[in-house]
Amino acid sequence: MTIPNLITILRLVLVLAMLQARWDWAFAGFVIAGVSDGIDGFIARRFDQQSTLGAYLDPMADKLLLVSVFVVMGFIGQLPLWLVVTMVSRDALIVCAVLLSTVMAHPVEIKPFLVSKANTAIQIVLAAVVLGELAFAVHLDPLRPALILLSGVLTVASAAAYLVAWLRHMNGYGEGGKSG
Repeated sequence: MTIPNLITILRLVLVLAMLQARWDWAFAGFVIAGVSDGIDGFIARRFDQQSTLGAYLDPMADKLLLVSVFVVMGFIGQLPLWLVVTMVSRDALIVCAVLLSTVMAHPVEIKPFLVSKANTAIQIVLAAVVLGELAFAVHLDPLRPALILLSGVLTVASAAAYLVAWLRHMNGYGEGGKSG
């Protein structure tokens, strides 16, 4: 168990504050989670504490935190259900594609596209805005509706990019495959 792994586990525990509707703590936890994500990555690289467990656990913790925020916010009516379903469906699509390609003995390596990085960034900003609004009892209109729309568009675009890349890979048109 390395220090970066402990920091990652701490980020998972911070979700509990949100589940108890402690928005001040949830907002602080979300900010701490973001900062700790950078810190644990730095520590892992700088002090050669990278591990196979950390390589899997860190992105899973990040995704669990973001999905948890979106699901809870959707459940309490702070985010539209269509956005939550779209986000969760995109992630489920990616996981199912990876599993299916592995089962079919044609494993695919998932590399983030620029659109998926932009999608994640907008989702993080949206989650921070919603949690901040709840924690500080403010309304940031028209920022939240714009972020919701942008998040929805980027989520669909990201899902489409991964689906096209996966289909090409499965049809043999991926890296090193045939070209026609």
